[in-house]
Amino acid sequence: MDAVRVSALRERLAGSGWLEAVGGFAGALRQAVSRRGADGLLLVGTEGYEPWHLAAHLEDEAAWSDVPRLAPTLLRHRVPDRAPAHLAHGLRRLTEAGRGATVLVVAPTTAGAPLLERVHDARRNGATVLTMDGAMDRAPDRALRGGPGGPGGAVPGLPGAPGAAGTSGSARASGLADLAALAHRRLAVGTAEEEPFDLAQHLVSAAAGQARARRSALDRLAALAGRLTEGPAISRW
Repeated sequence: MDAVRVSALRERLAGSGWLEAVGGFAGALRQAVSRRGADGLLLVGTEGYEPWHLAAHLEDEAAWSDVPRLAPTLLRHRVPDRAPAHLAHGLRRLTEAGRGATVLVVAPTTAGAPLLERVHDARRNGATVLTMDGAMDRAPDRALRGGPGGPGGAVPGLPGAPGAAGTSGSARASGLADLAALAHRRLAVGTAEEEPFDLAQHLVSAAAGQARARRSALDRLAALAGRLTEGPAISRW
C-alpha cells in the first residue's frame, strides 16, 4: 500500500461511516478472542479462496498487540499431502468447534453448502461466528446499526461484484445470504474484486490489533496504513 493509495483511500472513506464499520467489526473480533474462556480463532475461506494474507497479518498483529489468540488456525477445504503442520487443518475443525471458539469466515464469493453446514455446526455448538463477504449491502445505514446477520457496510465507491465466473448472480447472492444469516457479526465489503477485498482484510487485521483509543477515524486509518507499509516481511505462510 503506497502513499498515493493511502491518500486516495482516506479521501474516499472520510465521512462514509465505513471506517467505523471496520473498527466495530475488528473490535468484535478482538473481544471474541480475548473473552474469558476463549479457545482460539479458526479462519476459513471458500473452496476457491484461501485467506493466506489475512492469516499472516493476524499472526503478526497477535505478536505486536500481545493478544496471542488473534493468531488464527487456517482451515482448508483440501489439505495436500505433506502439508506443514500449521497448514494441515481441514473443515472438520469447524464441526468440533465449541463455545470458546471464534470462527472468522472470509467469502469474497458464494459460500458452498459444505462450508455452510460446518459453520452452522460450529454456531450450534456455541462458537462465535464472524463473516467478511463480498456482498453489496443495499441498505448500509441499517447494516451499520445491525440487522439479520449482524452489522456490516459496503465500501463506498467500489463496484459490487455480479458473481464469480461459473456462478450465477442469484446463486452467489443466496450463498452469501445464507452465510450472513449464520453470523453474529458481519462485514459486507461490497466487492469480490481482489485488490479492494484484500485491502479490507488488511484494515480489519490491523484494527483488531489496536486497543480502543480516542482518535479520529482518519487518524486511525493513517496509523493503520503506516503499520501496513512498515511491517516486516511475512515468511511463515
